[in-house]
Amino acid sequence: MNLILLGAPGAGKGTQAEVVCEKLNIPAISTGNIIRAAVKEGTEMGVKAKSYIDSGALVPDDVIIGIIKERLAEPDCQNGFILDGVPRTVAQAEALETMGVRIDKVVDIEVADEKIIERLSGRRVCSACGASYHTAFKPSSQPDKCDRCGGALIIRKDDEPATVLERLKVYHELTEPLIDFYRQRGKLVVVEGQEEIADTTALLMKALEA
Repeated sequence: MNLILLGAPGAGKGTQAEVVCEKLNIPAISTGNIIRAAVKEGTEMGVKAKSYIDSGALVPDDVIIGIIKERLAEPDCQNGFILDGVPRTVAQAEALETMGVRIDKVVDIEVADEKIIERLSGRRVCSACGASYHTAFKPSSQPDKCDRCGGALIIRKDDEPATVLERLKVYHELTEPLIDFYRQRGKLVVVEGQEEIADTTALLMKALEA
């Protein structure tokens, strides 16, 4: 099954992608992680992406689609995949269609802006391996230390309150139109994000079976 997860930053797309990929045995492809890896490795696409990220601008479509295209060609994507964080605009969605990428279902995880601001302020990321935690919903066993590798947990610049407000504004302007784009194609299912991760997962899996 080829899936796209939609939702505002902090709606829980990344967490749900991890759970669903385990249940369906398909890879969860996070654009953010792929771009961060490319930036860290200093690849040609990574260097391009970094110049936009550093200036606070969105990484342009041709760079993102180039990175995604390479990833979807890998063997582990042959039985399906979950795209998390892409497409971000209608132009990107059209580019995926032009590339011949078949999408079976698009899940929109809906969470109110106020809840998102509350959620993101507690988010922590491992500075070494990139594992995600949350002070309230998914705490590490030792404060400020990664359970996986022992690295220091940090607050990403993306999760600082002023940045969160700007990211939500960008989401509503650029990404929200994708909901209608996929609704018109008969691929959209809407899931109300719940307080408990497991409750959201239950609703999401039910939506995929429908």
